[in-house]
Amino acid sequence: MKIFLVILLLVNWSNVEGRYHYHKKQKKAPPPAPVPPPDPIISPTPDYTPIISVPSDPVQDDCVFDVADYGAIGDGSTDDTAAFVAAWKAACAVESATLLVPSGCTFMITSTIFSGPCKPGLVFQVDGILTPPAGPDCWPKKDSAKQWLVFYKLNNMTLTGTGTIEGSGKDWWELPCKPHRGPNGSTLPGPCDSPTLIRFFMSSNLALSGLRIQNSPMFHVKFDGCEGVFIDKVSISSPKLSPNTDGIHIENTKSVGIYNSMISNGDDCISIGPGCVDVDIEAVTCGPSHGISIGSLGVHNSEACVSNISVRNVMIHDSDNGVRIKTWQGGAGSVTAIAFENIQMENVRNCAIIDQYYCANKNCVNQTSAVYVRDITYRNIKGTYDVRSPPIHFACSDTVACTNITMSEVELLPFEGELVDDPFCWNAYGVQETLTIPPIDCLRDGMPESESDKFLYGECT
Repeated sequence: MKIFLVILLLVNWSNVEGRYHYHKKQKKAPPPAPVPPPDPIISPTPDYTPIISVPSDPVQDDCVFDVADYGAIGDGSTDDTAAFVAAWKAACAVESATLLVPSGCTFMITSTIFSGPCKPGLVFQVDGILTPPAGPDCWPKKDSAKQWLVFYKLNNMTLTGTGTIEGSGKDWWELPCKPHRGPNGSTLPGPCDSPTLIRFFMSSNLALSGLRIQNSPMFHVKFDGCEGVFIDKVSISSPKLSPNTDGIHIENTKSVGIYNSMISNGDDCISIGPGCVDVDIEAVTCGPSHGISIGSLGVHNSEACVSNISVRNVMIHDSDNGVRIKTWQGGAGSVTAIAFENIQMENVRNCAIIDQYYCANKNCVNQTSAVYVRDITYRNIKGTYDVRSPPIHFACSDTVACTNITMSEVELLPFEGELVDDPFCWNAYGVQETLTIPPIDCLRDGMPESESDKFLYGECT
C-alpha cells in the first residue's frame, strides 16, 4: 500500500521535481537577517525511491515569471501584493511555469487567494522571504483575518524553494482572547480570528518541499478538500507556547504523504481531521509540540470518518502528547486502521492516548453516542515519558468501546523520577503481543458484548 501511495503521489510531479530551480540576479536590496539552517533529520529515511525524470535542458526564461519583473520591491515594508497577483496570472496561463520569489529580498503581501484552474506543472518557488503584514493592527480591515496565502482549485502545483515563509505571529499570539493571554493569565471573550499561514483548498496533486515555514499566527499549513498531497523536507517552527499553531493540518483530504520533515510548535505537530483517508507519515521529527493527533473528531454531534493512517519511523520529543486520538462525546462515524510503528519518544507526556471524552472548554455534557475507534496498532514504541501523567491512557466511551487495540514491543521508561506503572484504560479491548513496559493489564481481552451493535453509532462504511 505504501509503495502504491508514493508512486501515485509522485508520478504527477515528475515533470516538476526534475526541473532546475531558476535563479536570476536581482537589483540590490538590503539583505534580511540570516535564517539559520534546520537541524538534520533524526528519523530514518523512508524506504521509497522517488520517480523523477530530469530533462536535458534547464527551464527557459519564457517559463519563469519573476515577481520583481512585475513591480515587486522586496524591501519588507512595501505592499507587493499587486505584483504577485500579476505574476500569478501570467504564470497560470503557461504550462510548466515557475513563479519566482527571488532570494536576497523580503516581500510583504496581504491576504491573497491564488486561484486556478491553471496550466499543469505550475511551480511557486520561494527563494527569498515572504511575509504578511506584521500583526493584527497592520492587517487590512478589508481582508479576511482567517487566512493569508490560499491556493484554490489547482491541479499539479508545487510550492517549493530555498527561502522562508515568515508568519510574524507574535502579536497575534498575545491577543487577550488567546489561552491565558488576558489579565492574570485569563482568557477573555471577544473576536479571536487569526490567519492560517498557508491553505490549500479543493486542489489535487500538490507538492510542498524544501521551505522553512515559521511563526504562523495560527495553523502553519492546512490542506482542506484536497487529494494527492506530497510533503517532503519541510521545516516548520514556532515557539513552544505559541497558541493554536498546528504544524500541518489536514481535513477532508485523501492520499497524503508527509516525509523527512522537522516540526516544532505550540500545538499539534501534525493534526488529522475528519474525512481523511490514506495518510502516510514517515521520517518526521516533532517537538516541542503537542504530538501527532487524529482529531478532534465528532464535535457538535457530527460524523467523522478517518481510516488507513500510518505513522512510522518518527521521533517525538519534549511534547505534551505523543500519538493521540481524540473525539468528542455525541459524535458518530469511526476511526479505523491506524498504525503507529517504530516511534521514539523522549520526555513525552501521554505517549499513547485515546481520549473519547475530549472537551476543549471543560463544560461538556455527557452523551451516549461516540465515534467508534477500532483496529489501532502500537508497535515498537520506545523511549522516555514525563511522569506527571501515565504514559498510556485509553479512555473509551462507556457505550462504544475501543476494540482491536494491538500492543507490541512498547517500552516506556520515566525521563526522570519514579516509574509510573499504572497505565489507564476504560472500556478498551485488545491484545498484548509482547509484554509492555509499564505493564498494561487494564487492556481487556476479546470484544464487548455490545460490539455487534456498533452500526447503531454510525460506523463509516
